[in-house]
Amino acid sequence: MKRAYDVIIYTDGACLGNPGPGGWACILKHSGTRATKKLAGGEPDTTNNRMELQAVIEGLKALKHRCRVKVVTDSQYVRRGMTEWVSKWIANDWRRGSKKGSAPVKNVEYWKRLVALCDQHDVTFEHVRSHAGHPQNEECDRMAVAQSQRFA
Repeated sequence: MKRAYDVIIYTDGACLGNPGPGGWACILKHSGTRATKKLAGGEPDTTNNRMELQAVIEGLKALKHRCRVKVVTDSQYVRRGMTEWVSKWIANDWRRGSKKGSAPVKNVEYWKRLVALCDQHDVTFEHVRSHAGHPQNEECDRMAVAQSQRFA
């Protein structure tokens, strides 16, 4: 029998323009106690992909103990990056290809932080469609947009 997740982290990022003022948000839900924690922040000049990554980073940073985590994101960039691409990037010294002169991975500092945090936990990634009525995703979107508007 599969053990339940200890924590589910719902995440979203937003950007007014790309680049532009951005915001990130996450909701952490403890499966056992049902306790929730909401976090949000932003930056005056960033990109949507960076804010999507920052939301996951901040959610994982908030965990105090090693646990099983499910990250629920509407970002295919984040999900595919962590489930399909990152092992190749690492093998290629954070380059997008194995050939000499291959382009470096974009947002590499964010990816490195995310990998380091995932190494501290047992993390899986699940994709949900954005703006499709998922309650926590919709709430994270509202929070992230509000954060980006602080810098507009």
